[in-house]
Amino acid sequence: MKTLNVAGQKVLVRVDFNVPLNQSYEVTDDTRIRLAAPTIKHLLKEGAAVILMSHLGRPQKKLKADGSIDREKFTLAHIIDVLSDHVGVQVKFAHDCIGGEARSMSDALKPGEVLLLENTRFEPGEEKGDESMAKSLAALADIYVNDAFGTAHRAHASTAIIARYFSTDKRSFGFLMESELKSAEHILGQPDKPFTAIVGGAKVSDKILLLERLAKVADNIIIGGGMAYTFIKAMGGDTGNSLVEEDRVDLAGSLLKEDADTATIYIPVDSVCAAAFDNDADRAIHRSMAIPANWMGLDIGPDAIEDFSQVIADSKTILWNGPMGVFEMSNFALGTRKIAEAVAKATSNGAYSLVGGGDSVAAVTSMGLSDQISFVSTGGGAMLELLEGKTLPGVAAIKGDE
Repeated sequence: MKTLNVAGQKVLVRVDFNVPLNQSYEVTDDTRIRLAAPTIKHLLKEGAAVILMSHLGRPQKKLKADGSIDREKFTLAHIIDVLSDHVGVQVKFAHDCIGGEARSMSDALKPGEVLLLENTRFEPGEEKGDESMAKSLAALADIYVNDAFGTAHRAHASTAIIARYFSTDKRSFGFLMESELKSAEHILGQPDKPFTAIVGGAKVSDKILLLERLAKVADNIIIGGGMAYTFIKAMGGDTGNSLVEEDRVDLAGSLLKEDADTATIYIPVDSVCAAAFDNDADRAIHRSMAIPANWMGLDIGPDAIEDFSQVIADSKTILWNGPMGVFEMSNFALGTRKIAEAVAKATSNGAYSLVGGGDSVAAVTSMGLSDQISFVSTGGGAMLELLEGKTLPGVAAIKGDE
């Protein structure tokens, strides 16, 4: 982006301001706004007039009873004050994104000013990748910058299709997008060894492609979360009432056999188990291979924490995607918390760490450890697909690889 000549130009920036709001529509986590600010400030410093566009939520999927869009709930007007504080200027707001107000306000925008367009997903053409919508958005500016990594895996009008209307010297990645791509490349390119991947979450089926890719480059793969019990079942263990994808047991078994010659796979030796899926249910520690009937594993146990933490401590490159247990419940959050602390400590000792995936990012953020991780990704689904080896439409569009 630094090579673009933006002085006196109108620059249309796709950002990801899909931030959480409370019941009073106040921003409860401004991370995505804060991380987009350097791109916006750079453009302003270079003399550009900046037009921002983003989605917020899924308004087309959550219509009001009368079938209309809930504009009060999903309007981007809620974030204007927080955004203005982060970019250092009072942000103007257009109540549409491709209508008359957006066009007139964009035409009148001067260098050093910032205009935020209304939620792109208020338009049905956004998620459909509509050409006419993309063309209307493109007409607002001279240059297009995509800094929305969190939506880069979607071929939407404002994230991918729009790039077709700008020549290669008039489109670019923003700083955040660039850093996301470089971090993934660091992990999957030539990572310093030993390289440890920590993969958690509920289902093996959600992480099959990631596991297959990691098996080719990682030295160690740590398995946690509900998906661990499918692997344990494949190993002949008794899993009680733990979450098991019966139709994926054979696949888990084949992954264990195939990966034995490349990566060392670590399964939790013990589990924090409960008599019901409830934070207040009776709890007990059981060996993961011998969970009694009517009990379910909801977190990794103390021995697993110790084992995993030692592997992490000996690593030079660390990727973490997915929690170790049901960390939303306080009684089953210790495993995820201890792994987060282990990753932070290894990072302080010189390892490179990348945390990607909504739940694991939420864990390090809630614990105040984000600044102790080398890179915390803003895009859960996008980072997962990138690590799986897939081409992201929003990335291909800027590179011209469509």
